[in-house]
Amino acid sequence: MIIPVHSLTELSIAAQQIISTFADERIFLFYGQMGAGKTTFINELCLVLGVHDHTSSPTFSIVNEYHSDNGPLYHFDFYRLKNESEAFDLGYEEYFYSGNYCFVEWSEKIPNLLPESYVTVEIKVSENQHRTIYIEKK
Repeated sequence: MIIPVHSLTELSIAAQQIISTFADERIFLFYGQMGAGKTTFINELCLVLGVHDHTSSPTFSIVNEYHSDNGPLYHFDFYRLKNESEAFDLGYEEYFYSGNYCFVEWSEKIPNLLPESYVTVEIKVSENQHRTIYIEKK
């Protein structure tokens, strides 16, 4: 699936489309260069899923938990991890295998710990600052 995004107002529609298309999936891995809009897009997904809390990047806490109309939702940012054992220390598997939504930034830091099934969401920025979102179930 490919979704072009020309403005921030289109993110909500893209988020709704992804959640409805991948209704049975719970693990979403986000890829894109620094500043591509991964966290901004995750915020839109959280709104679609009924999160009423303020959402923000978990860069320093590594994981943020939000309460939604669908139960707890987890947002990870593994950018600061030095190795995969740090993910074990925070108990990543309890989150990943909880059956709740998990939105993961910088999953390339934990390649050996990824579950068998997940959805990749790659955000690419063009020269004119428009985004294209590429989504694929793995």
